[in-house]
Amino acid sequence: MIGHFVGMGFAEKLVLKAIDENGEGDPDSILNLILTFSTLEESPPQQLSTNSDPCSSGNNENFLNDLSDMDSWSEDELEDRLKGNDGYKSEKHKMLLSLAASGSLSERERKLLDLADMGYALEDAELALERWPEAPVDDLIEIIGAAQMAREEDCYLPEDDLKPKHILSGGSKSKKRKHFEMKKNVIEETIRLPNPMIGFGVPSMQPPERVHRSLPLEARGPPYFYYENVALTPKGVWDTISRFLYDIEPEFVDSKFFSACARKRGYIHNLPIENRFPLVPLPPFTIQQAFPLSRRWWPSWDPRDKMNCIQTAIASAKLTERIRTALERSGEGDPPEAIQRYVMEQCRKWNLVWVGRNKVAPLEPDEVEMLLGFPKNHTRGGGISRTDRYKSLGNSFQVDTVAYHLSVLKDMFPHGVNVLSLFSGIGGAEVALHRLGIKLKNVVSIEKSKANRDIVRSWWEQTNQTGSLIDFDDVTSFDAARVEQIIGTIGNFDLVVGGSPCNNLAGSNRVSRDGLEGKESSLFYDYFRILDLVKLYRQ
Repeated sequence: MIGHFVGMGFAEKLVLKAIDENGEGDPDSILNLILTFSTLEESPPQQLSTNSDPCSSGNNENFLNDLSDMDSWSEDELEDRLKGNDGYKSEKHKMLLSLAASGSLSERERKLLDLADMGYALEDAELALERWPEAPVDDLIEIIGAAQMAREEDCYLPEDDLKPKHILSGGSKSKKRKHFEMKKNVIEETIRLPNPMIGFGVPSMQPPERVHRSLPLEARGPPYFYYENVALTPKGVWDTISRFLYDIEPEFVDSKFFSACARKRGYIHNLPIENRFPLVPLPPFTIQQAFPLSRRWWPSWDPRDKMNCIQTAIASAKLTERIRTALERSGEGDPPEAIQRYVMEQCRKWNLVWVGRNKVAPLEPDEVEMLLGFPKNHTRGGGISRTDRYKSLGNSFQVDTVAYHLSVLKDMFPHGVNVLSLFSGIGGAEVALHRLGIKLKNVVSIEKSKANRDIVRSWWEQTNQTGSLIDFDDVTSFDAARVEQIIGTIGNFDLVVGGSPCNNLAGSNRVSRDGLEGKESSLFYDYFRILDLVKLYRQ
């Protein structure tokens, strides 16, 4: 078996490492490990980043925690890193530092230096800047992170290129190497997105020209549908989603226009886009408004006014202790620039807030609930662990954003709506409709996670809903007979809502590591399948 993989062009040491970790039983798993190790070798560990928008998936929690703890660094290495030791810098990085010292950096070079100082690979930074030359550094972080997450998890690759069995079944070495090169260069496949990301308009900003869209006859509601997925995906993903959903153009929106945290998402829907209105009272729009007590400790060199996308994992206590130690060692006044850069990198990556002198901390679950538009304690109690609360919130909708889009339903359905909620998570769409004052007559919810189902059930009871909540845990059993039976019992569905609120690898109820293939295929196809049945059996 070793000779087989070496013959494919992979280094023997990587093959041995993969077999040692996985065993010799499963060639597909061994190949995946070899590809992962090869990709990691291309970039040193300190240059790997998490996805700021990514809102990292549950499958990546261990990766994120390892990165946060920096357990692979010794204390001496950490000190060198904080002091900006050149041993951690490429020649190009050193050149950028020299240009900065001479004051001759261009705007593009300044962005490259900022990203390199944060630990991102210059190759990735240059590719991102090539596609989005005007993007600010925070957006570039999310773009690079999304591409790296896709590369790590093999997500969204074309089926024939994704299946290891296609590689093992024969073919030339050049084809096998082409497969590997495709995996390494996922960042080049990332979709182009509008800037600013305001979709068909947000309360504070409208497109330069009035938007008119004409939906195909077969796409018009009722039933109305609303599908959400992460915006930053490799090229072709949104084309596929759009093609299945009647070629409707995605509406890309960043939740920073609705709240104090960024959350770049794409939405395909057949809802009207006129006469939308926001939820009131309006939520806090800046970090300072959301956390006024932090102002006392907020240093002048931390310019953040928005959080990055809420993640499914949080920074470790070890990381916050290292930050405190680094700041205290720098003495009075502002810390050296190298330490500032290190601290800001971690604060942006993990959404850390200042809670005392030289002290940062991750957001508490109730603070995340507030940022995402959920009622306080929405995910608290009932046997839900703290870890599960973060995971569920990280995979949820941003309620204020979704409510703005769904607000058009209020006048259309004055007596309430029947909702089919697919992959419901913690009920973001249901909370949005309730906060809009739209009566929930019947909600049929499909969600695999028992913790999430319990959260929605608890919210339903606490808000004294008068309608019916019917939940299921297995989307694959939701077939034509089940759809016909439910419609016969409660009537037609007015709204079919769903999506993958973090990314298609997040949580146990989303896509498996096999991507868009196999028994546990992308839940998007289940969404389309069930939507088609709802339209077919509409009375």
